[in-house]
Amino acid sequence: MASFTAGCKLSLVRPSLASSSPQHLFPSLNRAALSFSSTSLPSISLVSTGNLRSRSIVASAAVGPKLLLGSLTSTQGLKFAVVVARFNGIVTNLLLEGALETFRRYSVKEEDITVVSVPGSFEIPVVAQKLGKTGAYDAILCIGAVIRGDTTHYDAVANSAASGVLSAGLSSGVPCIFGVLTCDDMDQALNRAGGKSGNKGAEAALTAIEMASLCKHHLS
Repeated sequence: MASFTAGCKLSLVRPSLASSSPQHLFPSLNRAALSFSSTSLPSISLVSTGNLRSRSIVASAAVGPKLLLGSLTSTQGLKFAVVVARFNGIVTNLLLEGALETFRRYSVKEEDITVVSVPGSFEIPVVAQKLGKTGAYDAILCIGAVIRGDTTHYDAVANSAASGVLSAGLSSGVPCIFGVLTCDDMDQALNRAGGKSGNKGAEAALTAIEMASLCKHHLS
C-alpha cells in the first residue's frame, strides 16, 4: 500500500521502498499528475491494486466540504435599505453615520442605499418587511436605540423590535439586520454609537454586506 498527498513526500508502508521516487515505482504515471497544485485538489491517494512490483495503482481524491461565504469586497450591484428610528436620535444618528461610512468604505454606491425614517424602534419591523417584499433590496439594515426606563415599556419595545426584525427577514426572504441597541442607560448607548465600544451601526452594515453577498451570489 502506498499513499501520496499533493505537496508532500511519498510515504510507503514498506520501509525498504521509502527511498524510491514515485516515478520509479509508477513509471506509467504522468509526471504532471504527481506535481499538480494542492489548490486545485486538496489531496490524492495512490493505492496499489496488488503487489508493488506490478506497479498498478488507483488514484482517489479526497475532497473537503463546500464552503459558501459572503464577500465584503464584491459589493457591485448590491442594494441596501436602512430603516432608522428617530426616537433617541442622539444615538441613532451616530449609528446611521457609522453605517453609511462603512457602506462607502466598502464601495457601495450612494444611489444603491435608501434610508427610511420611522418614529421609533417599535415601527421598524413592519417597514423592513414591506421593503424586503418589494424585491428591490438585497439586505435591510434596522437601526434604533431602546434605553431602559423606570417602567416595563423598555422590555415590550426591545422584545418586539427583536422578534419583529427576525420575522421581517423570514417572511420577506431578505436579510434584515438587527442594529437596534438595547441599553440600560444613555452612557451605554453612546459608548456603542462611536464611543469606546465602537459603532454598532458600522458593525451591522458589515453584516448587511456579507449577508447580501451570500444570498445573492450563492443562495439565490
